[in-house]
Amino acid sequence: MQNYIQDKTAVITGASSGIGRQVAYDLAALGVNLVLISRDIEKLKHIKKEIKSTADVRVDIVKLDLSSQKDVRNSVKTILQNSTVDILINSAGLALGLEPIDQGDTNNWDIMIDTNIKGLLYMSREIIPQMRNLSTAHIINIGSVAGKISYANGAVYCATKSAVHSIGESMNADFYGTNIKATTIAPGAVETGFSTTRFDGDKQKAQAVYDGYMPLCAKDISDTIVHVLNTAPHINIQHIDIMPTAQRNPYLLHKDKI
Repeated sequence: MQNYIQDKTAVITGASSGIGRQVAYDLAALGVNLVLISRDIEKLKHIKKEIKSTADVRVDIVKLDLSSQKDVRNSVKTILQNSTVDILINSAGLALGLEPIDQGDTNNWDIMIDTNIKGLLYMSREIIPQMRNLSTAHIINIGSVAGKISYANGAVYCATKSAVHSIGESMNADFYGTNIKATTIAPGAVETGFSTTRFDGDKQKAQAVYDGYMPLCAKDISDTIVHVLNTAPHINIQHIDIMPTAQRNPYLLHKDKI
């Protein structure tokens, strides 16, 4: 298979764990230079060391809280002084809590909105202008099946992912006449640290989410992202839903009896 992305530069948010971390390793293996963004700089240092031991690519790491528009603007300005960004992967995102809307923690709501929507918008706003004159560029937004079919006790999280899907559709319209592609990847159940974060570190409660069936893993989503990125310039895959075989939507998840 032809490698269309070798020597390109990818900015990845949420790169310290889960899907963001896995796609960093997989892109590095294809010769893609990386700018890894997270609030956890120590994890990024470890990832950089591991990647540099196996791949001959440039790896820059940036500690950044995506909810701060000023910090995003300043950080991206520095990034663009040193690199041309060909690929932006908006992977940072989270769910917090699982309760009815009238019992929801409004602080959790703010964090989800600030990260899942505003962070994606802030990063995209600063990086897209320099993409417009490139021969090819690509933005990957990590959505969710929850952005298409909402479920009980997840009103705000579902709303944020619905927004991600709408933003992706608008991006493709805004990029009409350019060589910028925009893809929304909408996973179903993926076993990462997602549920542990949602349940405030309760690993037993988080593990119960994945009992009784084979969930997706970060590598499954990363392989999909890499495949989408490594398409010929004339191909724009705009939206992909990807779920375990046991799952058909948020409500239809078949679990074996334990």
